[in-house]
Amino acid sequence: MSFVVLLLTMLIEKFSGLRQYLQRDGGWLRELHKLEASPRLATKPWCVLAILILFPVAVLGLLLLVLQPVAYGLLALPVHVLIVIYSLGRGDLLEGLGPIRDAWRRGDLQAAAHVSERDLGVTAESGEQLLEKVQSHLLWQAYQSFFAVIFWYFLLGPVAALSYRLLALAAENGKNPELIERAQQLRHAFDWLPVRLLAASFALVGHFAAVSRVMLHELLSWDISAEQLINKAGCAAAEIPAPQVGPEGVASLDTLWALLLRAAVLWYACFAVWTLLL
Repeated sequence: MSFVVLLLTMLIEKFSGLRQYLQRDGGWLRELHKLEASPRLATKPWCVLAILILFPVAVLGLLLLVLQPVAYGLLALPVHVLIVIYSLGRGDLLEGLGPIRDAWRRGDLQAAAHVSERDLGVTAESGEQLLEKVQSHLLWQAYQSFFAVIFWYFLLGPVAALSYRLLALAAENGKNPELIERAQQLRHAFDWLPVRLLAASFALVGHFAAVSRVMLHELLSWDISAEQLINKAGCAAAEIPAPQVGPEGVASLDTLWALLLRAAVLWYACFAVWTLLL
C-alpha cells in the first residue's frame, strides 16, 4: 500500500490545492509556545517534545491499528494519504524562488538580496554568496520537504513521517533554546540515513566521481549536518560552476532542480521494484 499512497500523494500534490488547506499548524504551534512558556515545563524540553510529538503519533498509531483490519485496509488508505501530504514541507518551493530568479536574471543584485531575505530568509554579504546560499536552500528544502518524508513513510509508515514533520516544526518554530537544541538533535538522527541515500542517488543520476569524492570523507560522519552534506553532494553532482550574474546563474538553479527530479524518479523506481519483490 505504501507505493500506492506515494503515487496518490504525488498526483494530489500536482493537481490539487489540498496541501494548502491541510497543512494548518496554527493550533499545534500555539500549544508549543504555551508549553514552552509554562513554568513547570520550561526546563523540561524532553517533556514538551513528548507531549507534542509522542501523543499525536500515538493517537495516529491507535487509529491505524483500528482501521487496518477493516475492508482490507481501504479505510486506512485515505488516512495514510492525508498524513503524508500533511508531513510534506511547507510552501511551494518553486514559487518561492520565482522573484529571486527574475531579479537575478535581470542582474539586479539589490532586488535579489531583498526578495531572498523576504521570501526565503536568506541573506549574504555579496552576490556570489547569495546565489550559493539560494542553491543550498533549494537542495535542503527539497530534501526535507519531500525526500526525507517519503523515505520514512516507505520505511516505517505514516507515524514516522508525522514524527519527522513535527520535529522539524519544533526545531524551526521553537523559542526555548534547550527545546530547539533537543529537537535538532533528534532531527539530525532522523536525517542521517536518508540524506546519505539521497547523496548516493545524486551520484547515480549526476556526476558520480565528484559525489564520490565528497561522500568518501563524510559517509559515516556524525558531525556534518544534513544541510551541509546535501549541498556538497548536490553541487558536485550537478557540476555547478562559480556563481554568475544573469541567466547563467539562474541556469544553475534549473540544473539543480533537474537533478532533484531525476533523483525523485530513481527513488520511485526503487520503491516500485521493492514493492514488486515483496
